[in-house]
Amino acid sequence: MAGNTFDTKKESLAVPKVNILTMFRLGLFQMGLSMMSILTLGVLNRVMIQEIAIPATLVSLVLAMPAFVSPTRILFGQMSDVKPLWGYHRTAYVWVGAGIFAIAAFLAVQVMWQLNAASNAATWVWTTQTIGWTAVLGLVFAVYGLAICVSGTTFAALLVDISEEDNRSQIVGIVWSMLMVGIIVGAIISSSLLNQLTAGASLETLQAAINRLFLIVPGIVFCLAIVATVGVEKKYSRFSNRSTPGNREDNISISKAWSILTASPQTGIFFTFLLVMTISLFMQDPILEPYAGEVFKMPLAESTKLNVFYGIGILIAYGVTGFFIVPRLGKRRTIKLGCILVAFSALLLGYSGFSANPNFLKFGLVIFGLSTGFLTTAAVSLMLDLTVAEAAGTFIGAWGLAQSISRGIAVVIGGTVLDIGRKLLPDNLVLAYGLVFALEAVGMLVSIWFLNRVNVTEFQTNTKKAFASVLESDLD
Repeated sequence: MAGNTFDTKKESLAVPKVNILTMFRLGLFQMGLSMMSILTLGVLNRVMIQEIAIPATLVSLVLAMPAFVSPTRILFGQMSDVKPLWGYHRTAYVWVGAGIFAIAAFLAVQVMWQLNAASNAATWVWTTQTIGWTAVLGLVFAVYGLAICVSGTTFAALLVDISEEDNRSQIVGIVWSMLMVGIIVGAIISSSLLNQLTAGASLETLQAAINRLFLIVPGIVFCLAIVATVGVEKKYSRFSNRSTPGNREDNISISKAWSILTASPQTGIFFTFLLVMTISLFMQDPILEPYAGEVFKMPLAESTKLNVFYGIGILIAYGVTGFFIVPRLGKRRTIKLGCILVAFSALLLGYSGFSANPNFLKFGLVIFGLSTGFLTTAAVSLMLDLTVAEAAGTFIGAWGLAQSISRGIAVVIGGTVLDIGRKLLPDNLVLAYGLVFALEAVGMLVSIWFLNRVNVTEFQTNTKKAFASVLESDLD
């Protein structure tokens, strides 16, 4: 066992440190993921809720399907730890996942048009056809989600493989900054391709524009995934030869990986913190564009462009937080500050509806983006600290599960609360939407309570003991 530890340290010293250029190149993958998010939660939610008039609760359930398959993140993460694909533990999984989710996104749109044709009525009516096409749409989104799980989990595990504690917050800051660049670029591309649509555009015109959008952007995203990761694992991974027979990671089965994962109570505490924080952070996702359309009377192209203002705020925060704020305040205190700021900015977004002024909404989104950037940079850095490098895929899968399932729950809650608000307050759309923003603010404050109970030292001690126990059992 001592020999294995020495070999790992020696291997860590044998590889070069990731340079700034490579960090930005890695960020192209996150940029692509955020562009896909713009398509699903920035375009399809508005089209289905407002233009096609599908109930918001049903739309949110369908859009949440990628999150509900996220338990597979642990399986895919563990697979990438022990089963190389085409000689790579991470890179090939990233590529395969990216190819599948690009195809699935386009197929989802085609199914959406079939659902619209089946429900061609003034109000939504459940029929055999609408039930059938809704099920197919949910299935396609589930496949899309599985592909995101494969690609996203193994990419995050790659970041653990190539990073050290002293440069981890910088890698997170740059890579996640590119995620926000993707939001801005995705919003601009989407807006430009949809710009010809007017408020009274025919269904045929809408369909042609959306189809073109979902053909061009997924293709770009797949190319970005390849460019971002090619050559990185071989050059920078501290565990690039883990697949050599006899290396300890190959002996860790899924059951043993699970025992390491659950060795510390801190795993459950941090998992719960991620759940509450992420649910509270993304409740507005399914309702923001409809909010802009119904309350602020924005056309589809303009409401899609709102993500530019949100992305600018996050981009500024990412650039500052990883290099200046986290090193000075520490990860935990930065997270608390972010939670408070997100709560404030959520209330600001709700209040902006009373003005019906689009500029007020845009200002609120910049503040919301800044707050989100402070919070997520520090939270992701803390997440990587709560990860055992030798089983990085398994741990990243667990944290990714918490984030994905909670984002799905957030989407469902957001759509459901909006429908409830519409029924309770049929004559006041601002208050109906405001219920979602108020609930977000409360959740962010609750997440601070769970954060106060996270102990990194206890986690590291318990998991190291569990990992040593697994190695000893293998030697017996």
